[in-house]
Amino acid sequence: MSLQGPIVLVADRRVADVFAVLSQAGAFPVVECAWHELAAAVASVNPAAIVLAENGPESETLAARIETARAALAGPIVPMIAVMHGAEAPVLSHALTLGFDAAERLLAPRLRAALRVRALHATVLRRAEAFSDQGLAVPPMPPGDPIEDATVLVTGRGRNYPALTVAIGERVGLVGALSLENAKKYLEARDIDGVVIGDGFNRAVVENFLVELGSDPRWRDLPVVVSPEITCELDPERLPNLEWLRAEPARVAAHILPFARLHALAARMRRMIASLDQKGIVDPETGLLQRQAFMHDLARAVTDADARGVGLSIARFAFEAGAGRRATLDAARIVGRLVRATDFACRDEDGSIVIAFTETELRMAHVIARRIASVIKHTALTPGQERHRVTPAIALAALKDGDTPESLTGRISTDRLVAAV
Repeated sequence: MSLQGPIVLVADRRVADVFAVLSQAGAFPVVECAWHELAAAVASVNPAAIVLAENGPESETLAARIETARAALAGPIVPMIAVMHGAEAPVLSHALTLGFDAAERLLAPRLRAALRVRALHATVLRRAEAFSDQGLAVPPMPPGDPIEDATVLVTGRGRNYPALTVAIGERVGLVGALSLENAKKYLEARDIDGVVIGDGFNRAVVENFLVELGSDPRWRDLPVVVSPEITCELDPERLPNLEWLRAEPARVAAHILPFARLHALAARMRRMIASLDQKGIVDPETGLLQRQAFMHDLARAVTDADARGVGLSIARFAFEAGAGRRATLDAARIVGRLVRATDFACRDEDGSIVIAFTETELRMAHVIARRIASVIKHTALTPGQERHRVTPAIALAALKDGDTPESLTGRISTDRLVAAV
């Protein structure tokens, strides 16, 4: 992806080295400004990205001013990369941090990765506007800060693993894994927005894991933090958000959060595009059908099953009140990955998930439902410090003669639920 500007380069002195990296990568135009000119520069040139080329004074206050200036801009997100000088330089809450020593190799690939998210956001805004111009109802954008949706996978076996899980789990959704084999399974089963690899693993095993990530386009832009002892040589374009970092757990968490926020935003935009592609019948928060669209499809499935004499089963997965919105959203997204192509599902108003299994008798539906419940139980956690496993309760029903969509769904009401094992 080309580095189409304008890109604002911020420093109080001439930063020829960073400017040269951007120029050689094809970035144009690059607008240089001093720290005190930043807010005015952002407002005047409407940049595609911001690169902070030196440590700024009063970083958090400055970050707040930058965010105010960016929020005032119309259009897609404006990513920000901070080139950090020194191991103790402050980490900005909304900037993708990059060590100065790695800038020559990583700045352009990392900037391209961030601009891909901006392009996704621009696509959603453009298509939503076209929807509105046609008089169609635009699906609502998922609310809140994308960090509320983000999930970081922490894997390790060493002494720092518990501290890492606590530091990251206090700030963002957490999945823990004691082996890289389990980490791979979680990457397949969950929407993961960042990976932190702690100590305790054989170096060759970690290097193979990173090579595998870099070889799969699904995880190309995934943020990954790993110990500097890992010397795996990877093409930066294959894994541009790979960072070698040894620091206290709190600093590791602060470092990966801006990357996780941007990755979660990209996931939101992809779900929104899928919803727009389907004329709004797909929920942009979960990727499942909207309730009304689900009932419409269920009515057709009932008619088809009656006409052809095939099976049709339905299941409800419900969660305890303490699970919270985040846990039920995670479960819904897991279900979206696990349901067969012939099945369809929705998330109900109370957070429960309803799945229709077409051409499936009750016995087989029971087997499938228990498998799905097992994945949810082992990969979803409730919010808060205790972070209990989410164990759904399940109700199942099969189509009978004379059933309607309403009578079928009525037989999986909450008073018929049983705990999944």
